[in-house]
Amino acid sequence: MKDMIQTQILDSIKTKELVLKESIETIETMGLALSKVLKSGNKILFCGNGGSSCDAAHIAAELVVRYKSGNDRRAIPAMSLGTDHAILTACSNDYGYEDIFSRQVEAFGQKGDVLIGITTSGNSPNVIKAISQAQSQGLITMSMLGGDGGKIKSICDFEIIVPSKVTARIQECHILIGHIFCSIIEKELFGLD
Repeated sequence: MKDMIQTQILDSIKTKELVLKESIETIETMGLALSKVLKSGNKILFCGNGGSSCDAAHIAAELVVRYKSGNDRRAIPAMSLGTDHAILTACSNDYGYEDIFSRQVEAFGQKGDVLIGITTSGNSPNVIKAISQAQSQGLITMSMLGGDGGKIKSICDFEIIVPSKVTARIQECHILIGHIFCSIIEKELFGLD
């Protein structure tokens, strides 16, 4: 059992070291772009399925409430799509599961906002459709992906791909990257460390 535990922890560290080596500039660029959008009075929308939905909600909550204890500041406009069960079930029933995020982008997205699609495979049809809807409405599109980036690779304005095929390792890095975005935003908007 200890070997299995050690293997997973070491694999997580190795994946994060690859992200550090390959993606530090991309993380900075995306974090600064998010800060610019917020300084302009716009908001951030997040979407994802399963664990990625939880990551989307987690990052949105850090922005609306606060990221670091003691960093008291005004709320940042961010929301996770797919957290309203009535919208989810109605849209799935009336239109189809592929439309659950695109309908919410249509309802809540405004030109200049950002949509961040989170998907470990890069192939989630509902995230792809949301990105397309966002682009048609003039939103900036970003994605947090894994593996080879899947179908979403290169269709967004900004993307980061975690270099792993293991869903757990990708999700661990996605939440780390999301936390770094929060740090960049709090520093850029409020001068907080």
